[in-house]
Amino acid sequence: MTSNYLTLVMMTCQGILLVTGARIRSVSELPSWYPGTETKPAPMPLLRVQGFVNTRDVEDGTDLLSDAVTARNWLIDAGLLNETAELTDSDIERARDVREAIRSLIEAGPSHRVGPLRDLAGAHRTRLRVADDGTVELENARHDGLGDGLFELLLIIHRAQQEGTWTRLKVCGNPDCQWAFFDRSRNQQGSWCNMAMCGNRLKNRELRARRR
Repeated sequence: MTSNYLTLVMMTCQGILLVTGARIRSVSELPSWYPGTETKPAPMPLLRVQGFVNTRDVEDGTDLLSDAVTARNWLIDAGLLNETAELTDSDIERARDVREAIRSLIEAGPSHRVGPLRDLAGAHRTRLRVADDGTVELENARHDGLGDGLFELLLIIHRAQQEGTWTRLKVCGNPDCQWAFFDRSRNQQGSWCNMAMCGNRLKNRELRARRR
């Protein structure tokens, strides 16, 4: 790789890539299960919730939970499904419902969208675990099917809400994007997954509309 052959390429709002010589590499180092690239990742374990929401790329029109094979591979890689567990079409549909309910929760949307989350919570139980440092924590009582993996996401959300990091997980203000991002700004006023792409794009669109 030579220093004079380095180009920053803006692709979609999630895809900021460095093109060098013969290869392309992401600017972010993420787990293999994370969908695409990410410039504003949440800390673990909240990153798992962020990645789950971003399995649907609104801008590209792709969905990693769209079919049984793709969904199974991603869910196993993300640690939400055991390799030996069954995965039915109804399971995948449920996962999509939970995903969109979580997206609605991030957006602070209508309360009726949390129905799938209430159903999930009502079907599972937690137990207390005492960590080595004496911290008392809630943990999933089972780790069998997909429902248990999805319930684990609820426990992560619960922990983030208690710790105060949940409000930093947001959905991009560009309706054509809706990518989940983690707002690390001091005042938590971030609105875009990528200001250079979504922020400027939407502002320019609004400016053109006002000039008409």
